[in-house]
Amino acid sequence: MIIDCHGHYTTAPKALEDWRNQQIANLNTPSLGPKVSELKISDDELRESIEVNQLAKMKERGIDLTIFSPRASFMAHHIGDFNTSATWASICNELCYRISQLFPGEFIGAAMLPQSPGVDPRSSIPEFEKCIKEYGFVGINLNPDPSGGHWREPALSDPYWYPIYEKMVEYQVPAMIHVSTSCNSCFHTTGAHYLNADTTAFMQCLTSDLFKLFPDLKFLIPHGGGAVPYHWGRFRGLAQEMKKPLLSEHLLKNIYFDTCVYHQPGIDLLTKVIPVENILFASEMIGAVRGIDPETGHYYDDTKRYIENSSILSDEDRVKIYEGNARKVYPRLHQFLESRGVV
Repeated sequence: MIIDCHGHYTTAPKALEDWRNQQIANLNTPSLGPKVSELKISDDELRESIEVNQLAKMKERGIDLTIFSPRASFMAHHIGDFNTSATWASICNELCYRISQLFPGEFIGAAMLPQSPGVDPRSSIPEFEKCIKEYGFVGINLNPDPSGGHWREPALSDPYWYPIYEKMVEYQVPAMIHVSTSCNSCFHTTGAHYLNADTTAFMQCLTSDLFKLFPDLKFLIPHGGGAVPYHWGRFRGLAQEMKKPLLSEHLLKNIYFDTCVYHQPGIDLLTKVIPVENILFASEMIGAVRGIDPETGHYYDDTKRYIENSSILSDEDRVKIYEGNARKVYPRLHQFLESRGVV
């Protein structure tokens, strides 16, 4: 089985974006709407948005199931206040839930949290619990920088975040550490801000003893871990200077990386440097990079090709990357698959 652990609903019907634009236009006059009830998207519209896009490519590329969350750049936690984010997150999560019900063997949800700059993370717990208990979601996306590129929240190792971690451990739910749109002109959203955040999240964990306090906490760092694999020696050396344990003990029982790396040498580096047990298959399809690579004639985000073409990986390694590691990191996904007779 091939599980893609990083999918976003980037192809939602235009009515969703129109509703959001109206919400933003009326931030200072919320009485003018829009009301949640004014957003009308039928099941047929949802089916069409998936069948000709993500599902078609999944079938073409041999991907069986995608962990599916709201569009990352649309989270935009810096816009409005907590009520703005809470309403928007609820709408987006419900759409992903409806997708999971329309395609129950092919999509399963991961929640967007209603974060807002400077707002206590505890405020996100009701939406978190709703998505896990009512929608059957198996993960969350946690934004370490709700300010959108200005980094005003405490580091991920700070007690500020502990209420979320406590719930993650309680429900056996991992977090993909994923920022949203950059509103800092210095940082391009997908080319800089995302990769900066991946690297920053890893370093914030390295400098702390977070996983001594939360030994069962699980983080997935997307986009191949940002700069982490490329500079693995730097991180090992910094940990040594800080008198931290070896990274295999200090971080790699809790931190995992996906394969959203869009060229063969990048995947080869990732799989050579990072233990196979810490790598989960992902493509982020249809996402940030949608074009065809002129050097190969194939889509950049067809990451399964890179795994298949690797001269480093064994067949046993591929099984771990495609399925086994996802079942380990996402216990609720494993339970879901077992309930469907997929063992």
